[in-house]
Amino acid sequence: MAITNVDVFQVEWPDKGGQGTDGRSAWLRIRDDSGHEGLGEATPMLGGLASATIIRHHFAKMLIDADPLDAAVLQERMFHHAVKIGPDGALAGALAAIDIALWDLKGKILNRPVYKLLGGAWRTTLPHYASIGGIRPRSVDEVLRLVEKRLEHQPALIKIRADAYRTERDADLAGDLAKAKAVRKLVGDEFPLAFDANNSYSVGASIRMGRELEQLGYRWFEEPVQHYHVQAMGEVARRLDIAVSAGEQTYTLQGLADLIAAGVRIIQPDIVKMGGFTGLLQAQALAHAHGCDVIPHMTQPSIGNTANLHFVASQLHGWAPCELDDPSDRQLRLFTKIPRRTNGLYHLDDSPGLGLELDDHALAPLRREIPA
Repeated sequence: MAITNVDVFQVEWPDKGGQGTDGRSAWLRIRDDSGHEGLGEATPMLGGLASATIIRHHFAKMLIDADPLDAAVLQERMFHHAVKIGPDGALAGALAAIDIALWDLKGKILNRPVYKLLGGAWRTTLPHYASIGGIRPRSVDEVLRLVEKRLEHQPALIKIRADAYRTERDADLAGDLAKAKAVRKLVGDEFPLAFDANNSYSVGASIRMGRELEQLGYRWFEEPVQHYHVQAMGEVARRLDIAVSAGEQTYTLQGLADLIAAGVRIIQPDIVKMGGFTGLLQAQALAHAHGCDVIPHMTQPSIGNTANLHFVASQLHGWAPCELDDPSDRQLRLFTKIPRRTNGLYHLDDSPGLGLELDDHALAPLRREIPA
């Protein structure tokens, strides 16, 4: 059993996709000598081009002739081969794409869904939460209209965001609070809500805003300060009753350990950024050992989302819904088979691997090659 082909490329979306993605996604196909194929996806930031380039020019040759069942061994070899250009960011995204593809391939070789290979599913019917993104200035009324539209998809929770960029700090606390209050009034006292500050507050503003969110009954307060200020994130977490979450921009197990040590009690690694299934399994074990929750971050609605569904299905304490940032059908249309939402719920079946079937004819006009 050996890997025979590694095909990495970008998909360019006609609608240009989400913020920071350059309108592109980075996808990967790995084939073995029995004809099976695994699909993977890298971090979408800047179109995933940096991760895809690392795979094409450095990791593809390391994968050819390797045993596709050796996912953890291969990940460590590739990680340490290129660790000096990481360990975060594009390197981690490249490893994530490869790992997801290898688990998908393993499932097809063994004729089992990935969630079975992860140890089994605690649930195969999974609720989602509506993550309302697109950072730009918005009025209270605009936010309410967005929430109303997403409520039509029957989410189990809604997360709204501070409308500020990373280079701004404490830009409109009064406006952010007004939106948080208006959304609470719209959905009622019992509907679950969360708030993402997009790294845009100072420590003092985070504490003030967090106390207001506590009174409004929000479930968690996401990344109130810059993600790289780990001690500041921990200080905010320790001084609030509302759970502070972080980790979507943390790409290593050691980085997550630092967040937990600082005081964060919800970590949010992303399967297309942090080592794929292998990375998230390590993150889950770390969190479980410290009594923390894992609520994976996920914004990619096809390969990445499906991989995340398999992981969440296998979580013992996976109480939170799965994140859905992009409710469009722009990626769904490239698959003849993919888990779809029915009445707000995703349903996983027993199809081998991730259970995805890619439509090559639909993919062809959107495919973009990685520069040589």
